[in-house]
Amino acid sequence: MLSKNQIKRIQSLARKKGRRDEGCFIAEGNKLVEDTRAAFECDTLLATHAWIAAHPHFLSEQLVQEVTELEMAKVSQLTTPTEVLAVYRIPRYRLDIEMLKRELVLALDTVQDPGNLGTIVRLADWFGIRHIVCSPETADLYNPKVVQATMGALARVKVYYTSLAEFLATMNRSAVYGTFLDGNDIYRTPLSGTGVIVMGNEGNGISLELEPYIGNRLYIPNYPVGQPTSESLNVAVAAAITCAEFRRRQTE
Repeated sequence: MLSKNQIKRIQSLARKKGRRDEGCFIAEGNKLVEDTRAAFECDTLLATHAWIAAHPHFLSEQLVQEVTELEMAKVSQLTTPTEVLAVYRIPRYRLDIEMLKRELVLALDTVQDPGNLGTIVRLADWFGIRHIVCSPETADLYNPKVVQATMGALARVKVYYTSLAEFLATMNRSAVYGTFLDGNDIYRTPLSGTGVIVMGNEGNGISLELEPYIGNRLYIPNYPVGQPTSESLNVAVAAAITCAEFRRRQTE
């Protein structure tokens, strides 16, 4: 049976302050827990009797606390509570600049929508991009909405929060790419297999502060060219198109 203090503690993890104070985050759902359990240190694992009966291997690995469906509903952040919820310790990753210079890296400049951040982490995983560097103003990776949207990809993609201006200043400007409405056609521009791809804020794009560090301004053209269309693409969609084109070039 969950105590009032346990319920209060887990509920607090829905808020950034609670996550910061506790050093933990939550992941809900069978697939999400299965995909992340080996990547993070588990603080608490709550599960219903039916889930425990269907996953006996968990009992030999770590202590599982059985809860009722009503108790799960009290701590769940989902509209329809699932049968399992994990409380994980937030990992601490060290930003290794020299290592990142040998990788293809995403940099997110104040991407604020949790769904967008979670989707970008998921697509980074799909395209084999293992590192994302975020500005401090970017949405919190461990927000429950972000965690759900990653669909387990946060177990394989490391996300760092730091000053993007300071980070980009350590990179060769010719290896830094950014998406702009006045950039060069991405399909006609040489692209490297390593470097940094900067994606901007949903409403304002890439900040003026970062522009001097970006040596390659890219644009995703609409089709057909010149036809009236939407003002811009959703940042997660633009990131997917951009990452796909970078990886496509590597197979040519």
